[in-house]
Amino acid sequence: MNAKAKGYLLGTVAAATYGMNPLFALPLYKAGMDPDSVLFFRYLFAIPILGVMLKARGRDFGLRRREVLPLIVLGLLVALSSLTLFLSYNYMDAGIASTLLFVYPIFVALIMAFWFREKLSMRTALCILLALGGIALLYESGDGATLDLTGTILVMVSALSYAIYIVGVNRPALKSVATLKVTFYVLLFGLSLFFVRLDFGSAVSVPDRWYLWGNLVALAVFPTAISFLCTTRAIQYIGSTPTAILGALEPVTAVFFGVAVFGESLTLRIGCGILLIIVAVSLIVAGNRIASYLVRFRKLFPRLPLNRKGCRNAGK
Repeated sequence: MNAKAKGYLLGTVAAATYGMNPLFALPLYKAGMDPDSVLFFRYLFAIPILGVMLKARGRDFGLRRREVLPLIVLGLLVALSSLTLFLSYNYMDAGIASTLLFVYPIFVALIMAFWFREKLSMRTALCILLALGGIALLYESGDGATLDLTGTILVMVSALSYAIYIVGVNRPALKSVATLKVTFYVLLFGLSLFFVRLDFGSAVSVPDRWYLWGNLVALAVFPTAISFLCTTRAIQYIGSTPTAILGALEPVTAVFFGVAVFGESLTLRIGCGILLIIVAVSLIVAGNRIASYLVRFRKLFPRLPLNRKGCRNAGK
């Protein structure tokens, strides 16, 4: 298998495993665990896994003083994003919540346009309109019922927090820090948010059945450690843009498990809304590469020169 094929395979695995969040989280909710406790154990179990990966790659755990504060801020942003997403599962179907979360690249584009004065292209504006149309389709079902406003706001906060994280992690202060080390410390500092919210550990809800511990370990392994590791490796093989495009599989995976395992509804309207959001975000992530692909496709069909003499003769 060549490097490009490996990259696409790893990117697919990364997106699919991240979409498994509802698969392992919802049974824990049903057993009475709260989102803070679920995320506390998810981060707690993932940190040593990433630590072992970091050590296996020959990396050290040292940080420069100027890197500590940005990592604390990024850790709290990621924790806030996780918390608001997991809280939204209490107000709407997990598949729809995961799809709404997928608007975060559009938030990234808006932040870069308004905060860093990057030009907002017509393509970006069109993608924003497409995404808003998809959200509108998801927001109101065919029978007139709407999504819970609290749940929708929670997912938007989650997407915005993650978008700020994406912008922040690319700032110069952390350019020299390895991706795996950034992830390790982001989870470590993010854990503090749940620790404080759980009264410094005294209010943690502990599973009372052995298989629920399996769900917590699976949350730490699949949508956290494996997803982060495969994402990092995929970027090394095929670059960040194709890897991000493959992220469109995240909500597809979440919707699949929501429908197949938890009996969530999937109507034509919801399907169209999901498709609009995925197309909008894929277009905005692909950027100018789309134009180059279209040009390349056009070159497969060169325009033949018009033989005027031959045409005249053919007309006689």
